[in-house]
Amino acid sequence: MYVVPPPQRSDGSNGDLRVYQTWKGSNIFFLQGRFVFGPDVRSLALTICLIAIPVTIFCIFVARKLMDDFSDSWGVSIVIVAVVFTIYDLILLLLTSGRDPGIIPRNAHPPEPDGLDGNMDAGAGQTPQLRLPRIKEVEVNGITFKVKYCDTCMLYRPPRCSHCSICNNCVERFDHHCPWVGQCIGLRNYRFFFMFVFSTTLLCIFVFAFCWVYIRKIMESEHTTIWKAMLKTPASIVLIIYTFISMWFVGGLTAFHLYLISTNQTTYENFRYRYDRRSNPHNKGVINNFKETFCSAIPASKNDFRAMIQREPPLPPRSVAGGFMSPNMGKANDDIEMGRKAVWADMGPAMSEHGDGKNGNNERLHVKDGELGELSPDIRTTVDEQSDRPGMHPRRSSWGRKSGSWDMSPEVMALAARVGEQNQNGGGGSSSGSGLVNENRPT
Repeated sequence: MYVVPPPQRSDGSNGDLRVYQTWKGSNIFFLQGRFVFGPDVRSLALTICLIAIPVTIFCIFVARKLMDDFSDSWGVSIVIVAVVFTIYDLILLLLTSGRDPGIIPRNAHPPEPDGLDGNMDAGAGQTPQLRLPRIKEVEVNGITFKVKYCDTCMLYRPPRCSHCSICNNCVERFDHHCPWVGQCIGLRNYRFFFMFVFSTTLLCIFVFAFCWVYIRKIMESEHTTIWKAMLKTPASIVLIIYTFISMWFVGGLTAFHLYLISTNQTTYENFRYRYDRRSNPHNKGVINNFKETFCSAIPASKNDFRAMIQREPPLPPRSVAGGFMSPNMGKANDDIEMGRKAVWADMGPAMSEHGDGKNGNNERLHVKDGELGELSPDIRTTVDEQSDRPGMHPRRSSWGRKSGSWDMSPEVMALAARVGEQNQNGGGGSSSGSGLVNENRPT
């Protein structure tokens, strides 16, 4: 996608961008959004060369020689017609390739569902999943059409609309994506596409015919055979072969699209639905079908690529079951959601690096909230002083607070021994040899 730096505005505000700068499709823009092309726009240069180079050779080696063979201004008119016809053909090519083919703007959010689909047995505090139907039926002019939902554009495609996987857009009356013009062919450029193909066919016939005229003039002037005359103008031989092959391609394409226009079909519909086997709901008769294609007004584009838009602010945390979802919810550092195992798992490297030998068995001291009241103020002060002692490596204890070294004061050791004696007297488990109590059972 074509991305340019945000434009500097005269009022000093550079927070706004244009639509083409934030476009989510695969299109490429030129002249600040005035021309929109497909992602394969490079093939357009090849198409221009395939048209311009043969005509240039024709004008230099064939048409210029015919100016001497025709009296008055007939010889000059051959060159003028060739040049004007080529310019007209290239203009139609640019009108086909450089305009909006009928792109439907994307929705910022999915449409509101008409009903609930799926499992409705949601638990307490959970929002049931809302699923949009993949296909809906709409009625247009008394005819029912089935429209599909596009997950990329988050909209229901109108009738005769399809999503182009190359341009990544939903295009109205989608015909096909033409690699020779580097653009989708749709509602707003199909007319120019057909005129381009048809005019290219006429240009091939024009060059092909006058190359034979030049060979005929050589035969008459030198009284020679056709083979010797062809050898005297190798450029004519090359152009005859080239235009003959091209006429089969563009001529066959012109005939095929004449059939599609007469039956009011698109290339996509012809290959997918096969209206020949059933009635075509879009067919209005041959005359009306041609009028719809060539005489109807081209609808305005639904996209203003040069319009200014505001930069979207960051999304706030979403609420879940009446509360707010934290941006860090579900991560391993959330002690409340993940429990204490995640905290001790994070401490593993620190314990192996800074811990002493008596703590190598990964045992920890569990002190319940009710037992904190048994600690004297002196012991509380000692613990706090140890946590603030310089040179201590910060760690996270099972209480979720940072602490200093794992060396405990004598007061804490005395308390641990007293609790162990109480457990022995009460039939509980004995304390470990390392001086750490595995489980506290107050009596």
